Amino acid sequence: MKPIIDEITSEQLQPGRDTFKVGDGVRVHTRVREGDKERIQVFAGIVIARKGHGIHESFTVRRMASGEGVERVFPVHSPNIEKVEVERESVTMRARMYYLRDRIGKAANKVKEKRLADQAKR
Repeated sequence: MKPIIDEITSEQLQPGRDTFKVGDGVRVHTRVREGDKERIQVFAGIVIARKGHGIHESFTVRRMASGEGVERVFPVHSPNIEKVEVERESVTMRARMYYLRDRIGKAANKVKEKRLADQAKR
């Protein structure tokens, strides 16, 4: 049964959507329908989690808005996502960054970033 499901869902997978990882600063461009109009809305923040696999994969993005933490969960292969831009790459030692929820102010956005010297070595 599993090969049949994999074959059907493989058509719906979006190519190039796995270019980011946990800890990266991203800008998610989503399509929003308001009545008969459609526009693009951008949600920018830090990826704090990625869950699932295949067509069921999702990621959580957290940002600070007016001093409040706002989190939003996006399906990776959703047709409503126009694109995911990576603003800044990071070096993380964890698979989930839920500890950012307890931080306040500037510390809430502080993640160890990848340096240019580190990128040159690769």
